[in-house]
Amino acid sequence: MIHRRCRCAGMFLALWLTVAAQPALAEGDPPFVSVGIGYYDINDNEDAAEFRVEYRSNKRLWVFNPFGGVMVSSDAAVYAYGGIMLDLFFGRRWVLTPNFAAGLYTDGSGKDLGHTIEFRSALNLAYRFDNRARLGLSFYHISNASLADNNPGTEVLTVLYSIPLNFDLGG
Repeated sequence: MIHRRCRCAGMFLALWLTVAAQPALAEGDPPFVSVGIGYYDINDNEDAAEFRVEYRSNKRLWVFNPFGGVMVSSDAAVYAYGGIMLDLFFGRRWVLTPNFAAGLYTDGSGKDLGHTIEFRSALNLAYRFDNRARLGLSFYHISNASLADNNPGTEVLTVLYSIPLNFDLGG
């Protein structure tokens, strides 16, 4: 019964997002460089600080924008990745960005995720300023999708600031 309610709630949320969101507003957005700091392994006991830098292209692959980046934890874990994202606008100010990436991971002295190849699924919610810069939260999950027997995965919560590459310091 609970599973059925969750499925219904998920379908309602997907329908609402489809109707309420306006992906067309992203047409005029520039590329971004995003920087973030966060809490790595928020769901487990091998927590660390996370530092992230991403490049978000304004080029289109169908309705998606490509992006790539690197994450480094305070335990020397490194994850370099690339993927696709979709900006969904709610009015002029709020942007919800689901995204998916694949990449290469090394654990340093941090959490062993079980494989060098890892996949990331994320959801970002950001406030968009007049100059198009964005400040928001990003929540993502990294997993090797059972490429290895060991697949603990991890979740990360990050504060993310996205700087448009046409950023004008004088205006």
